[in-house]
Amino acid sequence: MLKNSTILVTGGTGSFGNAFVPMTLARHDPKRIIVFSRDEMKQWQMAKRFQNDSRVRFFIGDVRDRERLYRALDGVDVVVHAAATKIVPIAEYNPFECVKTNVMGAMNLVDACIDKGVRRIVALSTDKASSPTNLYGASKLASDKIFIAGNSYAGARDTRFSVVRYGNVMGSRGSVIPHFLSIRDTGVLPVTDLRMTRFMITLEQAVEMVWHAVGDMSGGETYVRKIPSIGIRDIARAVSADARLEVTGIRPGEKLHEQMISADDAMYTWEYPDHYTILPSIRGWSEDPHRIGAGKRVPEGFSYSSDANDQWMSVESLRAWIEAKAPELAEAAR
Repeated sequence: MLKNSTILVTGGTGSFGNAFVPMTLARHDPKRIIVFSRDEMKQWQMAKRFQNDSRVRFFIGDVRDRERLYRALDGVDVVVHAAATKIVPIAEYNPFECVKTNVMGAMNLVDACIDKGVRRIVALSTDKASSPTNLYGASKLASDKIFIAGNSYAGARDTRFSVVRYGNVMGSRGSVIPHFLSIRDTGVLPVTDLRMTRFMITLEQAVEMVWHAVGDMSGGETYVRKIPSIGIRDIARAVSADARLEVTGIRPGEKLHEQMISADDAMYTWEYPDHYTILPSIRGWSEDPHRIGAGKRVPEGFSYSSDANDQWMSVESLRAWIEAKAPELAEAAR
């Protein structure tokens, strides 16, 4: 599906796009990758990385602008939707802007992809969309539902939508590891709550999950990769074993633990060796043998949360990863 195809990535200058573009060029040899985003400076910086690769194109635009999306999607086969307002406290204090991007932007993209005949669309989601307690999570839950319903809107057309949901992306811009690295020389690391746990996924794993979704989807699936958890105290210790931890209190809208599958979703969830898939409750799709494949239904009342995970990342393994990724993390910390 990806080889010789034209792919558009919304929000493509972010951390995900900067991993997705080179990995996909190397692994799948697409005809073209279009990086769609609204930040001209980030596009200019990213373009320098790919100035000798004619397969990479850049398109200034915003998912809030429906007409611009229609123009950008000419001849596009696959869309990966990474654009979002995603920093939890910023969304809490700027709710109108969050909704315009995360909800209205999703509606615009669904309409444009159907009308322009895009074949496969994968929307990136977040653990915060499961049982949301903040506006960012609520807006992404709405976005997920919009993309899933897009399969009904598409009718007989060969346009299919699915969602990929994952937790904290290790080393992404605005995440905790680059932040801790940027201030560790002070000898003090701020921790909101010592009990806090998080799911951990690398950018490479996030990209691979999107590839899997594009190749596997029938339409309407929410894919959840199995990944390890870690406590915030251990993240701090991996960054600096000697730093003093200063408890600052949970920020507006912040969760103590992450959840990617709720007990209410369990009746629609199927397990596979490396991931779970939540199938849509609409139109009986959760019982569709073609969508289920070799999946095994999860137990009643099952939930997938970072505090009750059966996989845990050690301080030593995270510290080794930080050392191996030092140049990229220094860039993300700027």
